[in-house]
Amino acid sequence: LPAGPFGLLGAAEGISYLVVVGLFGYNIYTSRRVDAGRDKRQWGGLLEAASGLATVMVFLGLVVFYFQVQ
Repeated sequence: LPAGPFGLLGAAEGISYLVVVGLFGYNIYTSRRVDAGRDKRQWGGLLEAASGLATVMVFLGLVVFYFQVQ
């Protein structure tokens, strides 16, 4: 994307990338955490869906990166 007025479009794109990577990392962190006898995480349905989509997007990004390098 072009930077847009005052760089707002570029900033929004960069922040969205950081949010996706953050959700992916938090998903990995919370799925590996073990609590004594409790559910691993008690997320709402919307956050679970966003986390799942973030995971898919990270892996698709890696696939695209792989084919770009070749």
